[in-house]
Amino acid sequence: MALVVMKFGGTSVANIERIRNVAQHVKREVDAGNQVAVVVSAMAGATNQLVGFVREVSPLHDAREYDAIVASGEQVTAGLLAIALQTIGIRARSWQGWQIPLETDTAHGAARITKVDAGRLVERVAGGEVAVVTGFQGIEPTHGRIATLGRGGSDTSAVAVAVALNADVCDIYTDVDGVYTTDPRIVPEARRLSRISYEEMLEMASLGSKVLQTRSVELAMVYGIKLRVLSSFAAPDSIKPVSIGNLQDLGTTVCSEEEIMEGQVVSGIAYAKDEAKVTILKVQDKPGIAARIFGPLAEAGINVDMIVQNVTPDGAHTDMTFTVGANELPRALQVLEKVKQDLGYLDVRSSADVVKVSIIGIGMRSHAGVAAKMFQILSDKGINILAISTSEIKVSVLINSDYAELAVRTLHEGFGLDAT
Repeated sequence: MALVVMKFGGTSVANIERIRNVAQHVKREVDAGNQVAVVVSAMAGATNQLVGFVREVSPLHDAREYDAIVASGEQVTAGLLAIALQTIGIRARSWQGWQIPLETDTAHGAARITKVDAGRLVERVAGGEVAVVTGFQGIEPTHGRIATLGRGGSDTSAVAVAVALNADVCDIYTDVDGVYTTDPRIVPEARRLSRISYEEMLEMASLGSKVLQTRSVELAMVYGIKLRVLSSFAAPDSIKPVSIGNLQDLGTTVCSEEEIMEGQVVSGIAYAKDEAKVTILKVQDKPGIAARIFGPLAEAGINVDMIVQNVTPDGAHTDMTFTVGANELPRALQVLEKVKQDLGYLDVRSSADVVKVSIIGIGMRSHAGVAAKMFQILSDKGINILAISTSEIKVSVLINSDYAELAVRTLHEGFGLDAT
């Protein structure tokens, strides 16, 4: 017998037919003798509709009331799934975040989980009842208000519940059957990975892969919770019930690096289109200038990624190029305009017509020349690199958006990731 947390996203519970399908997935695990908790998102499109209602009433709204409204989508799904399970003879009840309780900080709309007091939940699950938990939300205990975790927060809720229940596995059901070496829509030869390390999945999630939310992977890594990515669109009876020995049979398992046999140097290629490039021309090249540029941006809550500095021919000035999220470009330009007199730069130029392409792999730690190979592959296709950033297990480059798909396809083939 295993204790399983099953998370179903919006497309998996998009309508009543899909919710009944989810009930059959849960029934498979219950019939096998497993203890089950389920975490659900709102039905596809429901959250966007609720957000639209809020913004229609007032563009400048109370964040606490916003959370109370948008959290209702998951409440509907949880109740419907509990009823669907009861209809097919399974004991089940819905749980809202505040009923567990799942406690958060006060950052409404982007709250972080601080504590899960799962005593009652543990008792009910151990007694054979399926707990259907609303994802994406908890309670801010100081004022007793509902707080939501931000987009993709149901993944984080699922991992937090798995940690609290000491689950054997947390299965994330979505509309794809695992994590692929890259986007199969761009590269049909992309392969599904049977295993991927937490570190690799973190990089892929932060660099453009939409399969798992970054914070959920961080939490799973800290507490050693195994994650599996599975497709809810597979027939329920085509998936084996969870047992400790068969976790690798389906989908992609996200686990510790020690559990992965040495494989390819590069595991995957990610890309992110929501990038913008900013270049500050002819700013004085002297100590402290970088702090005076990036300090105000940080104070405005603007995250800066890649940074490139080029000294101008006169030796007294420098051009500073960096990237921000495309949605933050207008605010970044406003901040730089406010500090123009202090910085004394000549001009600011920007473009959102860029894409970040990254190669990721734990094998890069022990293999030299990976970055050089990446640069050569892009050069052979005439693709110019605008900026570079690296970590121990990834290399990212910024390129013109016109070359995004060509770069992904070429790198995928060049590093031997195509299916054979």
